[in-house]
Amino acid sequence: MSVLRSRPVLRWLVPATAAVAVIGGGAAIGTFAAEAEPSLPPRTAAQLLVDLQTSRLEGLSGTVVQRADLGLPPLVGLVPGNELTTLLTGTHTLRVWYSGPDQQRVALMDTLGEQDIIRNGRDLWTWQSRSNTATHRTLGGDAGARKPAPEPAASLPATPQQAADLALDAIDPSTEVSVGRSATVAGRDAYELVLQPRDQASLVHQLRIAIDAEQHVPLRFEVLAKGSDRPAFEVAFTQVDYRRPDADQFRFNPPPGVTVNEEKAERPTGRPGHVEPTGDPQVRAVGDGWTTVLVGRLDEADVGRKPAAKPAAPPAGAGPDLDMSKLLGGLPAVSGDWGSGRLLTSKLFSVLLTDDGRVLAGAVTPERLYQAARG
Repeated sequence: MSVLRSRPVLRWLVPATAAVAVIGGGAAIGTFAAEAEPSLPPRTAAQLLVDLQTSRLEGLSGTVVQRADLGLPPLVGLVPGNELTTLLTGTHTLRVWYSGPDQQRVALMDTLGEQDIIRNGRDLWTWQSRSNTATHRTLGGDAGARKPAPEPAASLPATPQQAADLALDAIDPSTEVSVGRSATVAGRDAYELVLQPRDQASLVHQLRIAIDAEQHVPLRFEVLAKGSDRPAFEVAFTQVDYRRPDADQFRFNPPPGVTVNEEKAERPTGRPGHVEPTGDPQVRAVGDGWTTVLVGRLDEADVGRKPAAKPAAPPAGAGPDLDMSKLLGGLPAVSGDWGSGRLLTSKLFSVLLTDDGRVLAGAVTPERLYQAARG
């Protein structure tokens, strides 16, 4: 299973962190428990990249821990309840199973209950234990060629493999590639590949990918922000087994009383829940590589000028009602020759919401956003 795909890192970093931004502060975390550094034969960065390209994985199962400490400002009371805040911040445990591109399963175990996404051939099932509801979709005929990996947690990578897939396309002249210290992850010896942006306007200091020394599979993925030696985001196996899982793991057996929704069959457009920024005609990219800035527009109701009337009841599956006027009012006001607006900053990204209805976001300094806003 090759981990090189044509998806730049900002395609997951910006949309995912921007989604977290409107939800509220993250919990402070520590890094995964360190183990003794193993003694491994030396390998260059180029050799590790070849290992990733040529790795072939027939089967895998394991436990993955995902942690986030984005350093968001406190935006208390913007979202009713705490379900989304709990889902997108702090620490989460997932179980994963892989048996080729047509059989995959991810189960998010959390205080909210269990959420499963199961891919079995052309059948794609999602299930939530809390509401005991399931959705079934039949994928298009070319689904097997796309290798979509399910992600239950709001487009954040569910495994180190997915995170590495989305990051490695950033390797170009704007990226310094090196070998870090060897490590032991989930009981496996691993090399560490380090990607570091050369552009000082990027808020990303380093991406670190721990690669299984024998299987050449990513076991841990870390994102470090500038000025910090602790990961702002990390996802890592705590237990891994490279045997092919039993076929029963990919059969969805509806529990008693479940409500099943059938969705219309369609061709897959990418990973479930993933937003492709360049596919939206209302969103344009300014710059490239690590310092890409996404520029879009908000409706007048969204920016608080004239809130739209609330429906009598939210549609099925809709998220909590977000009060944008409170969100904007809780952010610091900024202005310049580009105009005026509100600024949200965190360790890994910045978001500028201008008074004329634009939204600019990127893993960049506020100054780079202001520069893009002048254009």
